[in-house]
Amino acid sequence: MSKTKLSTTVKTLRKEYGLTQEDLALKSGVGLNFVRNLEQGKPTLRMDKVNLLLDLFNYELTATKKQ
Repeated sequence: MSKTKLSTTVKTLRKEYGLTQEDLALKSGVGLNFVRNLEQGKPTLRMDKVNLLLDLFNYELTATKKQ
């Protein structure tokens, strides 16, 4: 799996907040495997779970127009 902007952002934020992947999973209410898959750039993820996780950092996933 290749890294995406989302996966890189989540990993960077997690580290800035001093959280392990397990900490992030527990605090955001998603599973540890979900966090791992997200940080590895898995191409198919549930958007509701992504937003649960991002909400912890005051971010949200939104649609943007392709460049």
